[in-house]
Amino acid sequence: MNEKQNYYFEKLSLGTCYYPEHWEESFWQTDLRRMKENGIGTVRIAEFAWSKFEERENEFSFQFFDKFMETAAKEDMRVIFCTPTATPPAWLTEKYPEVLNARKDGVLIRHGMRRHYNYNSPVYRQFAARITEKLGEHYGQHPNIVGWQLDNEFNCETDVFYSESDSIAFRVFLREKYGTLQELNRAWGTVFWNQTYTDWEEIFVPRVTYSDSANPHLLLDYYRFISASTLSFCRLQADILRRYVKPGDFITTNGIFENMDNHKMEKESLDIYMYDSYPNFAFGMNRDPKHAEDLNDRKWSRNLTEARSICRHFGIMEQQSGADGCVHSLCAPSPKPGQMTLWALQSAAHGADYVSFFRWRTCRFGTEMYWNGILDYSSRDNRRLEEVRSLYEKFRRLEPVTGSEFLADVAQLKDYDNLWDAKVDRMHARLNEISDNGIFRAAQLTHTPLDYVYLQADTELADLTKYRVLFYPHPVILTQERAALLRRYVEQGGTLVFGCRTGYKDENGICVGELLPGKVRELTGADVYEYTVLGPGDDPVCIDAGGETMKAEYFCDLIRPLEDGIAAGTYLSDYYRGQTAMTCRRLGGGTVIYYGSTFPCGTAMALLKRLGAAEPWRGRIQVPAECELVVREDRSGSRYFFVLNYTKSVQTVSLGCEMTDCFEEKPASGNVSLEPYEVKVFRY
Repeated sequence: MNEKQNYYFEKLSLGTCYYPEHWEESFWQTDLRRMKENGIGTVRIAEFAWSKFEERENEFSFQFFDKFMETAAKEDMRVIFCTPTATPPAWLTEKYPEVLNARKDGVLIRHGMRRHYNYNSPVYRQFAARITEKLGEHYGQHPNIVGWQLDNEFNCETDVFYSESDSIAFRVFLREKYGTLQELNRAWGTVFWNQTYTDWEEIFVPRVTYSDSANPHLLLDYYRFISASTLSFCRLQADILRRYVKPGDFITTNGIFENMDNHKMEKESLDIYMYDSYPNFAFGMNRDPKHAEDLNDRKWSRNLTEARSICRHFGIMEQQSGADGCVHSLCAPSPKPGQMTLWALQSAAHGADYVSFFRWRTCRFGTEMYWNGILDYSSRDNRRLEEVRSLYEKFRRLEPVTGSEFLADVAQLKDYDNLWDAKVDRMHARLNEISDNGIFRAAQLTHTPLDYVYLQADTELADLTKYRVLFYPHPVILTQERAALLRRYVEQGGTLVFGCRTGYKDENGICVGELLPGKVRELTGADVYEYTVLGPGDDPVCIDAGGETMKAEYFCDLIRPLEDGIAAGTYLSDYYRGQTAMTCRRLGGGTVIYYGSTFPCGTAMALLKRLGAAEPWRGRIQVPAECELVVREDRSGSRYFFVLNYTKSVQTVSLGCEMTDCFEEKPASGNVSLEPYEVKVFRY
């Protein structure tokens, strides 16, 4: 069996998603030749094609895809082959309905769309394992295959599961975790509202209740269970394929979706992680007008930052190429000239060394027939194909960037316990929404490169000390182990910033009886003695932080500094006017800040500037707020400054020293103009 590897692309390269089953065989060779002529060297195939391999139960045929692979070999086209388990065939779901997912009320999710199965059905796992094995046996050694994609977009369409198989598997999960019903009842606080369990068979995945509100501690474990189920199904396929794939071929899947520990999945099962990037969703006809100015497509860099946190050098399996739209949902407009290139380079700037466009040609039938590819229905040459060719030339000039490191001195800490708790607890969700948006937006507008770091069981001090400043906005659930790791980070010289509601729950989501902020009270030098939500009728509350005014939004902690803590900010209004809102404590070589509210954009910007972390590259390059700045460093120490103009207006960048324009391959200095949607990359 091949061992799991850390896979790296040799150079920046382009691919596309291709569906030979959608087109006559006469298209194949012409399509592959046109792809190669325009810089596309890899195709992804077969993720929805189960019936092409097993049209009826136990009747296997590889003739169709053998023909396509012969064509790929003739045209020297690399292939990423997929397991087709995202769309089980009709013969399977009709004969074995236990493989289907269900709604919360028990109604089965029927055949007709995709991802209608559940991960825990023993029958489905048996069929999924068998088709995976058959494909591995038949294609594992094919010379044109370079990688394998497992399933397609785990937890897309739905990330909740309510089948009978899920309740059975949930009980097994809980038995393994708690051992006894007595311990489960204690951890879930089932004495409240007489929810005590006396038999494991009384426990189910969430079912319909008044206000659709189940026991919050059950729900927290339910989300952990979904993650474990998803990862188990992924691992099932990965372990099978490793027995058959050639050395050097990678195993991957495409995400990112919720209710699963993406980081653990990558560590356990994948050689490299892939993300599907669709920035045009920001301009969809059904978007919320309230978010019309919320960075629009530029905020997809936040998703790319998430992908980079999972895998520093990742790939894009599906990159926006045309307009979005399904027959059952409203459409987004076609990318304007330059935007397709902009979004692909946005991916590359953030760490993607492989970019595959979805898709080669727009399908003429089915749910996604308005989801445009590079080519329209007619296959004629168009400006999108021109952009692909132009992008290929840009990628050639950026080859030294392959495998280079994204440079950031600031990171935001996250963890899955708190992400899942925020799905249960609406207050926690609101805190996260304000601060996650605010910190990201502030970093973007101040051109402060930002990483996300997920705290996991294997997180080490070295994973944190590479950053000068860490924000951990609202770790409602905070373990002793994480508190100890954070203390060591501060003692080593780091600056750590906490927000309100830190540390008030245990791992089961039960509120602690400790003085707040719980396990980091001594670390922060802060005693939270009272707190309140800000109601819709309350006047705005501001905080005076040493002469600088910052906004308190949604929530306020009232704080008394402990002996080692210093009052660094006070409330300016309401009944707690004059009370401490922010503390600062020096510890070893570092600093801990406790801010008793959330971090909207203005507050996050003020803190970045206060901590000397904002605009770290201002001496080298000055970029308008309308553009994004990303900096990568290659193995030789050369730095690449990506400047991305997301606007329909010309923007001007000022270079503080002479650099090289990578695309024009000539020196650049002083003021440089960027056309609408243009990207410039400068090497220094």
